[in-house]
Amino acid sequence: MKKDEYQPRTYRQWVEGRDLVAFAVTVKETDLYVQAGTDLRRKTRRIVLKYRRQLESYIERHPLFLTSLEPLPVTEDAPTIARQMLAAGEQAGVGPMAAVAGAMAECVGRELLDFSPEVIVENGGDIFLRTLKKRTVGIYAGDSPLSGKMGIVIDAADTPLGICTSSGTVGHSLSFGRADAVVVLAGSAALADAAATAIGNRVKRPGDIAAAIELGRGIGGLKGLVIIIGNEVGAWGDVKLGETSPGRA
Repeated sequence: MKKDEYQPRTYRQWVEGRDLVAFAVTVKETDLYVQAGTDLRRKTRRIVLKYRRQLESYIERHPLFLTSLEPLPVTEDAPTIARQMLAAGEQAGVGPMAAVAGAMAECVGRELLDFSPEVIVENGGDIFLRTLKKRTVGIYAGDSPLSGKMGIVIDAADTPLGICTSSGTVGHSLSFGRADAVVVLAGSAALADAAATAIGNRVKRPGDIAAAIELGRGIGGLKGLVIIIGNEVGAWGDVKLGETSPGRA
């Protein structure tokens, strides 16, 4: 999920990580906030550039990859990141670009694990997380009164993990729903991202929460999800909710 460029990015402090070194890396639309054992800024930028070149080259050969709202087949010339996006789109029933932020976060994060045992990569609200301790990821839900008041408690044993968010009320990313936040947990951040979009498209009012959860249950590979719309919350799966507050990182 892309956050509104005019919104202060205080939500980035809602992933607990005071014991880690934090830094930002921005390359065109890719805007990463990384927390790791050391400052890996230069390595992160090189990795981002590598995966962006792969995607840009693939899109030149397959323009529909950029615009399709429906799943597309995996082609033989697809690089790893594109394959992840295509597979996630097929699984969730959406176009491959619905998985781009999560896929980039995970591809970068997994390579950074060669240099740091703990890595948190946030890309516009979509997170790849590998941690050695319990951490809480706060939920940013726009103008919902619940925004920032609850978080998802993540145990170290459950990582690496993708934690991705879609919103119909915050940011510029395409959503056909009106949920303030749909947060999905999966072993694949690309899948979590695509699934969050698919589920978020189904939530237009609080009464849609139950049906949207059933949709999520039917997407293989998901570990859990949380839906927030206004004052209403729905959750399913292996999700541990806890209290949090902005700035408690």
